[in-house]
Amino acid sequence: MTQRTLGLIMNGVSGRMGVNQHLIRSVAAIRAQGGVPMSDGSRVMLDPVLVSRTPEKVKTLAEQHGGLRWTTDLDAEIASPRNHIFFDTATTQMRPTLLEKAINAGKHIYCEKPIATNLAEALKICKLARAKGVRNGTVQDKLFLPGLQKIKLLRDSGFFGRIFAVRGEFGYWVFEGDWGQPAQRPSWNYRTEEGGGIVLDMVCHWRYVLDNLFGAVKSVSCIPATHIPERVDEAGKTYAATADDAAYASFQLEGGVIAHINMSWAVRVYRDDLVTFQVDGTLGSAVAGLTDCMIQPRTATPRPVWNPDQKQTIDFYDSWQKMPDNIVYENGFKAEWEMFIRHVVEDTPFKHTLVEGAKGVQLVECALRSWKERRWVDVPALEI
Repeated sequence: MTQRTLGLIMNGVSGRMGVNQHLIRSVAAIRAQGGVPMSDGSRVMLDPVLVSRTPEKVKTLAEQHGGLRWTTDLDAEIASPRNHIFFDTATTQMRPTLLEKAINAGKHIYCEKPIATNLAEALKICKLARAKGVRNGTVQDKLFLPGLQKIKLLRDSGFFGRIFAVRGEFGYWVFEGDWGQPAQRPSWNYRTEEGGGIVLDMVCHWRYVLDNLFGAVKSVSCIPATHIPERVDEAGKTYAATADDAAYASFQLEGGVIAHINMSWAVRVYRDDLVTFQVDGTLGSAVAGLTDCMIQPRTATPRPVWNPDQKQTIDFYDSWQKMPDNIVYENGFKAEWEMFIRHVVEDTPFKHTLVEGAKGVQLVECALRSWKERRWVDVPALEI
């Protein structure tokens, strides 16, 4: 069996998401299976170099995963002909500068979202990647969640009939760092000046979820909030949380669908999962979490009667049916990594491009503008 090797720069991979999803469950898993299978029967093995500003941490990480290459010298790795792909999962504020440097060096680009903190920088990177002819992509992992894969199956089968409403609930209580309980997220997540905020973090996700599953986003109305004004940082010091830790957004989609998503790092969970989506259509409804999906067709919908003077006798949960796990879904991050590698090597179609990432940043700006101007804001077609 023929095997080729691709050098891969993994910048910022020592963080929580970088380690768990991109290194352990994606790149390391791909290496363990013998590489990414190609259409001609060959395989492409990944040769990653882990990059971090903390040498002790990245060295230990590299050793834990079979003696991988590691460095603190990002510029040298970008310049090295051994490396073909630049992947970035470090801080958002630095991302456009690093992507620009890697693109100019001829590297193919794959990165976490958001691809920039503002649309102007995002468009600049998209145009440069197009001009230089490098393959490019951004992580859109939520599309690969088993729960949303089941929603897509229901949609494609015609189960819903005409979809008219989507409601999403995302989030959980992110501990502040006091009362002897360590903070769950880095302090920069709660500082606007460092690229933090739930709107910038999560609305990028909702853009591609809504666009791909329910209809292109045409307009938005959003109210962000900072419910917890003070948190405790990594050094145990109290700091002012200047970024939004919750947001409540409504979206008008192409085809008349109305979507509403609540997102919060200051909410206590009383639902089946950390994220749930309810989809309502003329012929049926579904509620999906990360993995499971419950359905109720029109023919099995109960007929309640409103009477506040009597205790409700209908068990509304009982009339829903759980979709079986007929399909085994692979880790979404790994699945998208393999798709991107095939795109780089074989030029197979890959729709999760930097342009799609720019659309997420565009919706972030429109959402923040709607809040500042206290009105609905239209989302125009993105021209690049």
